[in-house]
Amino acid sequence: MKTNKSNRLMPLLMALCVVIGIVIGTFYANHFSGNRLNIINSGSNRINNLLHIIDDQYVDKVNIDSLVDIAMPQILADLDPHSVYISAKDVQQVTDDLKGSFSGVGVEFVIREDTIHVQGVIKNGPADQAGIRAGDKIVSVDGKPFVGKTVTNSEAMKRLKGPKDTKVKIGVIRYGEKKIRQFTVTRGDIPQKSISAAYMIDNNTGYIKIKNFGENTYPELLIALAKLSQEGFNNLVIDLRDNTGGYLQPAVQMANEFLPKNRLIVYTEGRKSPRQDFKSDGRGSYQNIPLVVLINEGSASASEIFAGAMQDNDRATIIGRRSFGKGLVQKQLEFPDGSMIRLTVARYYTPSGRCIQKPYTGGDNKDYEEDLLVRYQHGEFFSQDSIKHTGPAYHTTIGRTVYGGGGITPDIFVPEDTLGMTSYFKQASMSGLILQFAFNYTDKNRPKLSSFGSMQELSDYLDKQNTVDKFATYADKNGLKRRNLMIRKSYKLLKLFINSRIIYNIMDEEDWIEYLNLEDNVIKAALNVFKNNAAFPKKPEKKNSGKDGKTAMNKPKATRQNEMEYIQLT
Repeated sequence: MKTNKSNRLMPLLMALCVVIGIVIGTFYANHFSGNRLNIINSGSNRINNLLHIIDDQYVDKVNIDSLVDIAMPQILADLDPHSVYISAKDVQQVTDDLKGSFSGVGVEFVIREDTIHVQGVIKNGPADQAGIRAGDKIVSVDGKPFVGKTVTNSEAMKRLKGPKDTKVKIGVIRYGEKKIRQFTVTRGDIPQKSISAAYMIDNNTGYIKIKNFGENTYPELLIALAKLSQEGFNNLVIDLRDNTGGYLQPAVQMANEFLPKNRLIVYTEGRKSPRQDFKSDGRGSYQNIPLVVLINEGSASASEIFAGAMQDNDRATIIGRRSFGKGLVQKQLEFPDGSMIRLTVARYYTPSGRCIQKPYTGGDNKDYEEDLLVRYQHGEFFSQDSIKHTGPAYHTTIGRTVYGGGGITPDIFVPEDTLGMTSYFKQASMSGLILQFAFNYTDKNRPKLSSFGSMQELSDYLDKQNTVDKFATYADKNGLKRRNLMIRKSYKLLKLFINSRIIYNIMDEEDWIEYLNLEDNVIKAALNVFKNNAAFPKKPEKKNSGKDGKTAMNKPKATRQNEMEYIQLT
C-alpha cells in the first residue's frame, strides 16, 4: 500500500518542483541578468536582439534601416576586400554598367560651373530624337531650374533616368543663344556597350577594346569579329587594359572562341562551392588566328580569367604590365527590401592551377587599396625586374613558367611611358584644366570641328591649331602658371591629351581610342609580335637534368588537386 501511495504522489511532486524552478529562475533572471543578452544566443540572434534593444530603449529615435546600412559593410569588410553590401537606393546604379541597357534619356554629360553640359548624345536615342544636341546646357528639368550647387552627378542621374516610356521635360540653352529651348523626351532603353572600339590598326591587324564584361559582351564580340572579318583581318589584338571585369560567363564564352576542344578555361572552388570546370567545346571560329592580349594594372577579375586562359593554354602572347590580381568569385544575393550583397563564395583558378588573387588581410583593406600605389612607387610600372611574385611557380601546356599569387604577369613587359613627363603636365592633367579647356574649345568651335568626316581629318586640322599654346594661355588665367621650358618638354604629351579630348567631344569613343593608339608603345609592341610571327608562344628550351637527358622543370608548388590539373594540361 505504501508503494501505491508514493506513485500517486509522484506527479504532484514533479509539478511542484517545476513551479519552484520557474519562480527561482525568474527571480535570478530579473535580479542578476541586467541588460546581458542570453549567452546561448547565436551571433545572428545577438545582432537582431541588439537592433531590437536599440529601437526599443535607446535615448533618441534611431533609423534602424540606416544603422543596418552602416553596419553591413563593416561586417563584410572583415571577410575580404570584395565582399560588399549595396543599399537598395544604390543597387540600380552599381548594376547598370554590366546590364545590356538601362532606361534614360540617352545623353553623356559633364558638370562645368554648376551646370550640366551635354557632351554627347546617343545616336537615335530619346534625346537625339527629341532634338537635344551635344554642347547644349541643361538648365531645367520638369519645369524646375536645375543649376547651382544642387547639380551633382547623382542628382542629375536621379532626375534624368526613369522608367521606360515616361516623359521628362528638359530645358536647354544652346551655344550662342540666350533663350531656353524646351524639349519633351520620352525615356527609353539606352544600350550599354562593353566593346568601345573595333577597327583595323593596319591592313592585316584587327583591334578590339573591351572595357568590361557585361551581359552583352559576347554577342558584341561576335559582331566586332564579323566586322573585322569583312575587312580582312589576319591578326587580332584584344585590349583589356583598365577593364575591371564583370561577369564570369562572358569571359568563358570569349575564351571558347579562340581555344581548341576540351581545353580548360578556368575553374572555381570554395568551401561550399564544389569545384566547377569551364572547358572549351571546340566550336570557336577563331582557334588559329594569331592573337595578342593587352593588360595592365587596371585589368582585373574577368579580364584576368581571359588573359590567364590564353596564357596558360599558350594560345596568345600577353603584352603590357602585371594585372590587378583579383581571384575571388562573388555571388549576388538580394534582400526583400531591394538591397543586396556580393559575397565571395569561391576562388577562381587558371588552367595551370594558379590562383592569381593578391594577398589581403580581412578587416584591413588599406594596404589592399594602396597596392597599386605601392607597386608604382617601387618602380614596377617602369621595370620588369621590380615585379615581385608572391605565389608559387606553375607551368603552361608547353612548359613555360607562370606565377600565381598576384595577377597575370605579361609575356612581354612594356613600361609606362614617362618621356616628356613634367610637373607642369601632371598638374595640368590632374587639375582638370585640360578637360575644361578641351570642352570650352569644342563648344566655341563646334560647327567647324563637326564638319570633318573622320578622326584623321580632324586630327590633321587640330595639328595646325596650336592647341598647346592656347591651352597654356587658358591655364595661366586659371591658376596654372605658364612654364615655357616644361611646356616644350611635355609638348607631345600635352598635344596628345588636349587633342584627344577634343576628338572625344566631337566624335565617339572609338575615334578617341584610335587616336590615342597612334602613339601607344603597347600597340607598337603588339604589331612587332605579329611582324615577327611570334603571337603563338614558343616552347622553352630543354635543360639537361642529368643522365637521361630529360627536360628539368619545376613541379608546381600546389595542392594535389592542382598537380592533377597540371598533369591533365601537360
